[in-house]
Amino acid sequence: MAKPIIITGASSGIGYELAKVCAAKGHDLVLIARREDRLLSLKAELETARGVQVLTYRGDLTDADTRQQFFDWTQTQGIAPYALVNNAGFGDLTAFAEADWAKHNAMLQLNIVALTHLTRLYLPGLIAQGQGRILNVASLAAFLPGPYLAVYYATKAYVLSFTNAIASELQGTGVTATTLCPGPTESEFQERAAAKDAQLFAIENMPTSAEVAAYGYAAMEKGQGTAIHGTKNKLLSFSARRLPRHRLADIAKRMQQPV
Repeated sequence: MAKPIIITGASSGIGYELAKVCAAKGHDLVLIARREDRLLSLKAELETARGVQVLTYRGDLTDADTRQQFFDWTQTQGIAPYALVNNAGFGDLTAFAEADWAKHNAMLQLNIVALTHLTRLYLPGLIAQGQGRILNVASLAAFLPGPYLAVYYATKAYVLSFTNAIASELQGTGVTATTLCPGPTESEFQERAAAKDAQLFAIENMPTSAEVAAYGYAAMEKGQGTAIHGTKNKLLSFSARRLPRHRLADIAKRMQQPV
């Protein structure tokens, strides 16, 4: 395969658009998600339009055995990835005291544990080949506490901290680690998180998943440490490092409320 890139959560949103960007750049792809029909449709589209090879794998990455089986399968296929893109994740807009624990536990497993586990599985191979990229998709949420999306915001803070740390460890290896931090984006996230009526997603000129994906790919290729999409989001992340945490929580709380 030609500089293959593994992308998790590739059946929709930013992951779907990242697959299209990577294929346009000539990369073969290995895509994993739960919705096999969407993966197969994307495979057919990219192989026809871009002439790349696309392998798909249906799996639920909240399950540790599935993650190990996926890794073992890529090994038996002889895949030595050029990059790993940990994109899979979701949120749930609800007061924490009223939250469905099963859903929040799955969120923790996917947003944090799966991302960390897959990085651990593939990173030694990237280091051994002396080149490679890791792109972990976080969020602007990583910079502040988020009432009514408390667990989601906390998982993205973990992704940012974890990726920044391993990026430092990887200096001089030829491998880089990038955290992509988009703000509100047109995607299926709002519907899955039951957040489509929140003020956060009522802004005008919200960037598309395609725009964020193109930005994220470019940042990954540059080996950029933290990639925050959009000037306003960059300013907000800068301000978030200086305001008291309780003020940030109040601001986020207002943004999570219905329009």
